[in-house]
Amino acid sequence: MDENSEAAGAKAADSYIQILKSTIVMGGSSVVNVAFSVIRNKAVAVMLGPDGVGLMGLYNTITDTVQTLAGMGVQASGVRQVAEAVGSGDADRIGRMVTVLRRVSLVLGIVGMGLLAAFSLPIAQFTFGDHTHAVALALLSVSVFLRLVSGGQTALIHGLRRISDLAWISMLGAFASTVICIPLIYFFREEGIVPSLIGIAIATLATSWWYSRKIQIPAAEASLKEMGQETGALLKLGFAFMASAFLTVAAAYAIRIIILRLGGIEAAGLYQAAWALGGLYAGFILQAMGTDFYPRLTAVSSIDSECNRLVNEQAQISILLAGPGLIATLTLAPVLMTVFYSSEFQAAVELLRWICLGMMLRIVSWPMGFIILAKGAQKILFWTEVAATVVHVGLAWLLVELFGLAGAGAAFTGLYVWHAMLTYVIVRRLSGFRWSGANLTIGLVFLAAAMAVFLACLVLSLPEAIAVGLLASLASGLWSLRRLLKLIPRERLPFGRLIPRWI
Repeated sequence: MDENSEAAGAKAADSYIQILKSTIVMGGSSVVNVAFSVIRNKAVAVMLGPDGVGLMGLYNTITDTVQTLAGMGVQASGVRQVAEAVGSGDADRIGRMVTVLRRVSLVLGIVGMGLLAAFSLPIAQFTFGDHTHAVALALLSVSVFLRLVSGGQTALIHGLRRISDLAWISMLGAFASTVICIPLIYFFREEGIVPSLIGIAIATLATSWWYSRKIQIPAAEASLKEMGQETGALLKLGFAFMASAFLTVAAAYAIRIIILRLGGIEAAGLYQAAWALGGLYAGFILQAMGTDFYPRLTAVSSIDSECNRLVNEQAQISILLAGPGLIATLTLAPVLMTVFYSSEFQAAVELLRWICLGMMLRIVSWPMGFIILAKGAQKILFWTEVAATVVHVGLAWLLVELFGLAGAGAAFTGLYVWHAMLTYVIVRRLSGFRWSGANLTIGLVFLAAAMAVFLACLVLSLPEAIAVGLLASLASGLWSLRRLLKLIPRERLPFGRLIPRWI
């Protein structure tokens, strides 16, 4: 019995270390991304103000929507299919899958470019109320093509779990984005937005191509029928991913339209700034979750006990790492908004605080959602996203009208209150999932701390609220570190020897 307990403990420690390593690798690249993002966002905010940031955000949202629709979910399904092919050990199947993934991505890129070019006039009319931006949208169709082709290459790297390559792609992409964007905006102002977005897409394609070409894949020996079967499987699974992702980006687009109608492009710029800043720290955790955790979960998705264990372990590490940072972001929202953007963006501070609350709930609910993905429950995934879209857009439509810009943040928080509860009910039935006692305790502690700091920011003076928030951030950070030390031996933690013994 003791030997079994020791083996189980060692297995759990190894799993926690794997989660922590992938989070550190992707988080490390995210730190670099954030550094470049600070430079880029600050430059754009100073040179163009909220209006320019809003216009860039709208362009990005439109291209994201078209890219998602045309992409047919192939990037997400490609990760799963490549991971399964590699797990089978069948060299021919791996070769077929990679060939299909690359060819399909190229074709879909051409389709996506054609869609945005063909419908640029009606999209411009619907979004902006006139045809002023139609030519810009038609030019942005090139970036849709480049991003879809790049997505196929990234899916291959992701499916093979080459985490360090993904980290380098992310960092080099952030560097190139900054180097390309700032000079174009400086010399051409708003007219430089479209060329900068296309240039960023070119840089993304170049970096993903450079790393994907280094992967040695066996030549595919397959009949036309076999290739057709692989294509069909990729697109069939991808359609569910596409529908889910399309609903998400369509909701983001709809909310920006609601804000645009209420307060114009300036309000859209404030929302874009708060959304980007609110997701910066949480993005470290969520990116690592999608990069390493999803393929690992897919590999054991047929074994409910293993699946549930991995989700609880991932959730525990994620909450412990994300909680203190989100509380600190919520606390320092006025300072961060000025540092990352400019004093013109102070009107988005309350919105940012609401987004931080929503991100805390998102960190809690996301690991559960991967059970639905890993098990390939396509219909459940689709209808869950339909419901989420209705709830998110419905709340935004209601709350923005009542409370202005901050209502959009409250809608995001409301979405994840509802989504966390719904997802738990679904995965409870799919795999018998239950939250561990440790996770219930950790989740309640951080949600209560975040709510307390949020309320302090509403009722106390700014210096008092910041003092309360910083104390909560420090206390929660030390508490998280102590919990991590109980899960992972100190000597196996990165820089573990530097951690004081009294913690």
